[in-house]
Amino acid sequence: MNWTGKHPSERRGYHHGNLREALIEAALNLIAQKGPAGFTFADAARWAGVSSAAPYRHFRDRDALMADVARRGFELFETHLRAAWSEGKPEPFAAFQSLGRAYLGFARDEPAYYSAMFEAGVPLASDPGLREASDRAFMVLRRAAEALLERAPSGKRPPALMMSLHIWALSHGIASLFGRGDEGRRSVPMQPEELLEAAVLVYLRGLDLLP
Repeated sequence: MNWTGKHPSERRGYHHGNLREALIEAALNLIAQKGPAGFTFADAARWAGVSSAAPYRHFRDRDALMADVARRGFELFETHLRAAWSEGKPEPFAAFQSLGRAYLGFARDEPAYYSAMFEAGVPLASDPGLREASDRAFMVLRRAAEALLERAPSGKRPPALMMSLHIWALSHGIASLFGRGDEGRRSVPMQPEELLEAAVLVYLRGLDLLP
């Protein structure tokens, strides 16, 4: 996927005042083409149409660039999840289903960001902003789990953190295997949304959480 529709040679007149954004764009294009580990810092500079030394004005190294891409991805991810959950409206169970669809939709529509977030191997601890963005996105899922658990019988309430981690693992596994928007997607004779909905229904039924 080429995020801009332009080859690097078409951007040689690029002005350095927006170098940071050009490098982010370059990283997204290169991730889409080669995967998160398939290019170097120098490759990103060439794609942006600048010298190999220019990126160091904004990023200490390739990992710092990837951390910034991942942070932006998590911020966008959080926006999608918040909109889908909509504070549990019009009803928590229906909103929870929308949340799952939004998770899969993000993996399908933003594969380069998704790869940077979950496959680039950048430690969350390496960038405070990245960790905070990741935590905020996860908190949407945790709050949704807390809302559903209010319906559970008192003796069948797992910790909200455990439930949100279970649902995250289900969503992430299905998204990564069957819901991607790139060549890593596996073929399956049903829609990823159907797989996730069935898995979540089985899980929630075990907790007596179905409406």
